[in-house]
Amino acid sequence: MNIPNKLTIARIFLLPLLITIFYLNPEAGVLNVWTYAFVGVFMIASMTDFFDGFIARRTDTVTTFGKFLDPLADKMLVLLGLLILQDLGIIPMWSVFLIIAREFLVTGVRLVAVNVGQVISASNLGKAKTAVTLLAMTALFLTFETSGLILYYIALVLTVVSGIEYMYVNRAVIVNQK
Repeated sequence: MNIPNKLTIARIFLLPLLITIFYLNPEAGVLNVWTYAFVGVFMIASMTDFFDGFIARRTDTVTTFGKFLDPLADKMLVLLGLLILQDLGIIPMWSVFLIIAREFLVTGVRLVAVNVGQVISASNLGKAKTAVTLLAMTALFLTFETSGLILYYIALVLTVVSGIEYMYVNRAVIVNQK
């Protein structure tokens, strides 16, 4: 197994640690040692998203396994962060639903594509959406509410636009199924 795939798997294994730290925090939503620990682990997990793709492209070690697992690991990290922020009352439920709905649609198209022997990689717009979302969540976890919410709503727009782009670019995969 190559280094990019190991980084992706590490991101997945950091998720239970994030949940544990969140629940151990006696004052969730307040800056304290638990919050900083959570943000530190969250940032490490977020950075693995950047480095796995960067290393895979630089070393020409892009794999079908990585193309499949990396987007799922990203979704799990983002969804965990969104659910925590919604639980804390920082972001509205409708926005979390919108992001989850987009992710289900994209994952559905990917599954249909796999069924016909295609692996669909993330687009640059989708990668930008993930990066801005992770940055927004980090800011919100650190209680930079104004800048965090601005970034979050930019990420929400990118989520919708990249979802539309994804469906348009991959419409043949959807339409040509019997």
